Amino acid sequence: MKISTKGRYALRLMLDLALHDNDAPVRIKDIAARQDISDKYLEQIISSLNKAGYVKSIRGPQGGYKLAKDPSGYTVGMILRLTEGSLAPVACLDDEVNQCDRQETCATLKLWQQLDDAIKSVVDTVTLADLVEWQEEKIDNYVI
Repeated sequence: MKISTKGRYALRLMLDLALHDNDAPVRIKDIAARQDISDKYLEQIISSLNKAGYVKSIRGPQGGYKLAKDPSGYTVGMILRLTEGSLAPVACLDDEVNQCDRQETCATLKLWQQLDDAIKSVVDTVTLADLVEWQEEKIDNYVI
């Protein structure tokens, strides 16, 4: 499994919003500058985050975006599934009920299920709040 730039940038965007939450909305061009990502690309990503209710849009000259809820309310899995779709390592695990004709005789199915479970155990337990904490640790430990 490989996470696309859209998924990685969505995580960075959400993390940036969480890190810069000081009651004022955050502008896309400020996030783009800090993250070194095209503001046009971030606008596409923020649109899907906004439609999903993950962020709130504030209009006007002092407008921008804010997280819709506390960073602890978002898991990495939520954000990645929104941007990437399924995170299953193989197509036969995409649906809730495995539709594969070979599932009864497929020796590799157990491997794919274990890999899927391992992925879920990470992305569905790590929250945006965890990423904020990890980022702050990186900043505190950074020596010039």
